[in-house]
Amino acid sequence: AAGHKTLVPQVIEELKNIGREDIMVIVGGVIPQQDYDFLFNAGAVGIFGPGTKISKAAQAILEVMIESVKAP
Repeated sequence: AAGHKTLVPQVIEELKNIGREDIMVIVGGVIPQQDYDFLFNAGAVGIFGPGTKISKAAQAILEVMIESVKAP
């Protein structure tokens, strides 16, 4: 329970440690809505709960990827 609040920041920190900040972290599963801001602030770029339609998730991920290419 609430492992996402520990594991997501750890994964993001380890990616930074090995120079792979270019890897986007997307989270899925049973995550309480009140934890979303915490995860976004930790560096997650997407969160998808149970029942998310694949087409919706794919569109959101593509939008994040396109925005990352546009960023300076």
